[in-house]
Amino acid sequence: MATDHEIVQREENAVDGGEVAGRDYADPAPQPFLGAGELRRWSLYRAAIAEFVATLLFLYVTVVTVIGHKRLQQEEEDGGVGLLGVAWAFGGMIFLLVYCTAGISGGHVNPAVTFGMLLARKVTLLRAALYVAAQCLGAVCGVGLVRALNSTHFARHGGGANLVDAGYSKGDGLAAEVVGTFVLVYTVFSATDAKRSARDSHIPVLAPLPIGFAVFVVHLATIPITGTSINPARSFGAAVIYNQATAWNDQWIFWVGPLIGAAIATLYHEHVLRASALKARE
Repeated sequence: MATDHEIVQREENAVDGGEVAGRDYADPAPQPFLGAGELRRWSLYRAAIAEFVATLLFLYVTVVTVIGHKRLQQEEEDGGVGLLGVAWAFGGMIFLLVYCTAGISGGHVNPAVTFGMLLARKVTLLRAALYVAAQCLGAVCGVGLVRALNSTHFARHGGGANLVDAGYSKGDGLAAEVVGTFVLVYTVFSATDAKRSARDSHIPVLAPLPIGFAVFVVHLATIPITGTSINPARSFGAAVIYNQATAWNDQWIFWVGPLIGAAIATLYHEHVLRASALKARE
């Protein structure tokens, strides 16, 4: 039977990256910054296509839900999904899409997540750029499909565009997006941490589930403030298709806020929780 000292030592070894649930674990090497060699690999383009399709589906389902909710709310009809249903649509779609694409592209479906992965050196610059382009194009196509199939209600109910509510300032909207994206990206890193999965292998964790739930709870908190973006592609796609000044006036908030939130979450996870920078200096 192990002594108290041995138990404490094992826990310390696990935290320090030594013995992890009976197995040795070593962090994978950082990805090269540019990654020009990836241009010759089909896997890169397959992953970009997966990001495009996933973001298209994400925007189609969620924007249709938002427009349907606003229509029924304005017409004061019963039977709409309500704010809770809108939040579930966003969180549920992220759960499904991350589950479907995680093994192909990592299931980012969000430029802010891709930016965080780039800062953590988990993807190359070229892969990140291709992902963001695919996500933005997919978002535009997804909202375009919504407009094509819901032309009567699309413009009348705001096209699913993100706006800072009249009762809040631009600073309030920016802060809401920073904090909301921090919650999301922090959850992404925690749920996909291979070291944690190895250490806690006795606790099965389906990574898409906490990620989807994070999106759900953030939407509950910030829909009244900004409509909730925490995803620059989501806001960009809606603004391009809706194409009204009101959507473009606040567009910067839905890029700057998520990118700042993603950067803070990455630094916190990598250099505080994982202490990667300190280990690199040892």
